Amino acid sequence: MTILVTGAKGFIGKNLIVVLKNRHDNDIFEYDIDTDPALLEAYCKKAEFVFHLAGVNRPKDQSEFMEGNFGFTSTLLDTLKKHHNTCPIMLASSIQAELDNPYGISKKAGEELLFQYGKEVGAKVLIYRFPNVFGKWCRPNYNSVVATFCHNIAHDLPIKVNDSSVLLSLVYIDDVVNELINALDGKGNMVGDYYRVPITHSVRLGYIVELINSFKQSRINGYIPDMKDPFTKKLYSTYLSYLPEDQFKYPLKMNVDNRGSFTEFLKTEERGQVSVNVTKPGIIKGNHWHHSKNEKFLVVSGKAIIRFRKIDSKEVIEYQVSGEKLEVVDIPVGYTHNIENVGDTDLVTIMWANEPFDKDKPDTFALKV
Repeated sequence: MTILVTGAKGFIGKNLIVVLKNRHDNDIFEYDIDTDPALLEAYCKKAEFVFHLAGVNRPKDQSEFMEGNFGFTSTLLDTLKKHHNTCPIMLASSIQAELDNPYGISKKAGEELLFQYGKEVGAKVLIYRFPNVFGKWCRPNYNSVVATFCHNIAHDLPIKVNDSSVLLSLVYIDDVVNELINALDGKGNMVGDYYRVPITHSVRLGYIVELINSFKQSRINGYIPDMKDPFTKKLYSTYLSYLPEDQFKYPLKMNVDNRGSFTEFLKTEERGQVSVNVTKPGIIKGNHWHHSKNEKFLVVSGKAIIRFRKIDSKEVIEYQVSGEKLEVVDIPVGYTHNIENVGDTDLVTIMWANEPFDKDKPDTFALKV
């Protein structure tokens, strides 16, 4: 399919184009403000589908709203008509088209122009009234509060919150692109006269700030946010895309002694924590048991013997494990246990516990196997 994308270098355009290119069966014409206007003729002649994403939302002068959101739409449609091209055309509008402000008025004018065009030439028109769109590659300190807050908090810059109780209607860029691909395939989600992204999120501004700050703190305290919440998962991905490029890595606190080291890697409130345990050759670690706390050990490098003994028994159970064959060993409650490095190199073990370590309630009791 031959596809024309206007606003190709914009936030939605960039995300859409990379997905279209991954489909491997499309010829894509990319048109933006710095494209040679003469190319619009050739593009409109050959296009089999048009994603009209170009528009103005933060002009130097308010008159540019109408010029960018109505004027170029008129030019685009006139060019399609000139070449008798009645291919489907999608328009990126805004929920603000319902409002009486310069931006909303210009968006509404563009919508009406497209509806009129569809009736006149018989072309299928798909008008999407997007709420606030967030995700990777959105320009910060421009027209997206989510992009601004993610960027500024990640870069230790100040943010301004006038009213934390403001309720925002948000859509995630991947959900937007998925819907646009559905529209291309004739499966767009139409409601009344308009099309919409079926997955939206209503979130208060103050909660967004709280979440983003928690993401920043997670690199210090190790706590990963609750990824079962769809909005949190999407916002966390967005936040990471705004990290300074010289700060992708961050240190962990290593607890080091002559036996090796123990380092907490990730923590969650609901799914426990993951740690990395390094044991020197010949060293035995552990010799303790738990009432309710349970663990999983995975040796990823080296050779080890893991021993168990039920605390009211004299029978010792042994498991030999190594990094050559990855096997998980469950550590049941009520069994004192240890792990011994029986190899010649450092033993590296990934350890999962069903709860984060609490120094006030460690549920750990010393007892030799």
